Amino acid sequence: MDQFPWLSTIIFFPFIAALLIPFIPDENGRTVRWYALVVGLIDFALIVYTFVNYYDISSSGMQLYESYTWVPQIDLRWSVGVDGLSMPLVLLTGFITTLAILASWPVTFKPKLFYFLLLSMYAGQIGVFAVQDMLLFFLMWELELLPVYLLLSIWGGKKRLYAATKFILYTAGGSLFILLAALGMAFYGDTISFDMQTLAAKEFPLRLQLFLYSGFLIAYAVKLPIIPFHTWLPDAHGEATAPVHMLLAGILLKMGGYAIIRMNVEMLPQAHAVIAPGLVIFGVVNIIYAALTSFAQNNLKRKIAYSSISHMGFVMIGIGSFTNLGLSGAVLQMVSHGLIGASLFFLVGATYDRTHTLILDEMGGVGRKMPKIFAMFTTCSMASLALPGMSGFVAELMVFVGFANSDAYGFKFKLIVVMLMAVGVILTPLYLLSMLRDIFYGPENKELIEHEVLVDAEPREVFVIACLLVPIIGFGLYPKALTQLYDAKTVQLTERIRTEMFVIAQDKVPPLPIATTPLLNAPLLGAPDLIKQPSVTP
Repeated sequence: MDQFPWLSTIIFFPFIAALLIPFIPDENGRTVRWYALVVGLIDFALIVYTFVNYYDISSSGMQLYESYTWVPQIDLRWSVGVDGLSMPLVLLTGFITTLAILASWPVTFKPKLFYFLLLSMYAGQIGVFAVQDMLLFFLMWELELLPVYLLLSIWGGKKRLYAATKFILYTAGGSLFILLAALGMAFYGDTISFDMQTLAAKEFPLRLQLFLYSGFLIAYAVKLPIIPFHTWLPDAHGEATAPVHMLLAGILLKMGGYAIIRMNVEMLPQAHAVIAPGLVIFGVVNIIYAALTSFAQNNLKRKIAYSSISHMGFVMIGIGSFTNLGLSGAVLQMVSHGLIGASLFFLVGATYDRTHTLILDEMGGVGRKMPKIFAMFTTCSMASLALPGMSGFVAELMVFVGFANSDAYGFKFKLIVVMLMAVGVILTPLYLLSMLRDIFYGPENKELIEHEVLVDAEPREVFVIACLLVPIIGFGLYPKALTQLYDAKTVQLTERIRTEMFVIAQDKVPPLPIATTPLLNAPLLGAPDLIKQPSVTP
């Protein structure tokens, strides 16, 4: 390594700063919140500076790579690096976390512990996206869960202990599969190594790949989440505070999608070629089931939580599309929903602070008293329902077109999937617009108006939403500003998995059993144009 360790600095700086919080003299939390905000801004500035000066968007390889020996007996290293897949998510993490610190301004209960956990979580989240060692990835994944658990269990709602316990049981239980799969990959063959690049170069037999792929998928299905491993998310969102909402929706869900692409797709491409049709089917189930469930919710937080689950279905379909456009749309959807989800949950928290209720039937007509919140809530809802000109529209359109143009699937299968995706897109405005109607339109709830002071948004809240809307609209009008960051990487990944598809077709390895039924007719391995694809070395 011949340059300054930028990534290690970015990871350790917020954690070291968090360790100093207990020594800050502060009685009411004012000093410590400004301290946390300054730390967040400095670390985000470091991320941006590093990206602008040392990151090459035309390269598909690992950049800013650092490697230090930790436990030489098992080749365990402190290895960090970023590429087109992780760099946008590192930027997203810095941006959302800094705004979450600003959103936590009203916190007065144990402020030192609260901001200590936020900054620790900041470091852990960046670590998850940057580490290039499987065992280190597992440790970061686990350590990042502890702050979330404490933030839920201490500052949550009435059922906070239930929600926090359910969260830790689901996510920690799923994490065990990461460890088992990582150990299986590391000890296979003649060399023992946890380095991701070394593991990606190993040649695993298909049966072992399928076993490892399934283990990873279970773990990441919990975090993404994929139905039926989703039930922790509505409970966690139902009890969390606004800044924790922003981190859950904006960053934590994206860890699952990132890990699927990084490990399942990149490191186990043959298994992905076999299981991808199943991933597409799960994506469709996510979109339809979560949209219908969201429509039936009367709790505002749970409604938005199920909306998040529905939008993650597009990520899975894009990952399973076997096209560069679809995979690029999946990455764009992760970043886009991170911004949109954070904005919606922040506004849910702002609305609850004024109405002190989450039940939609108890609201109504509050738009007259809170026109700024009404305008911001409406704008962010339009972004969530994929209004043209917003980032969500571009992302979902790319997934649509990418999957529809995929030559890896039969016509009937693509037709059914596209039609069901379209149904999900139609359901989204139905439950979001009905939500806006229940909150802001119609006659005022006299009991609510009499007992609560419905003040409009303060400048801090307007600033947070404005910061989130700028990239949402910016990427919607000019998506290339974001897609060019990872185009080289997605092209490389697509070429590799398509090459592996051809290999499987040549070996006559059958796809998932469900994909061989006449109804689905997927995938059509061995399409003529696949033969022309160049082989890509791991």
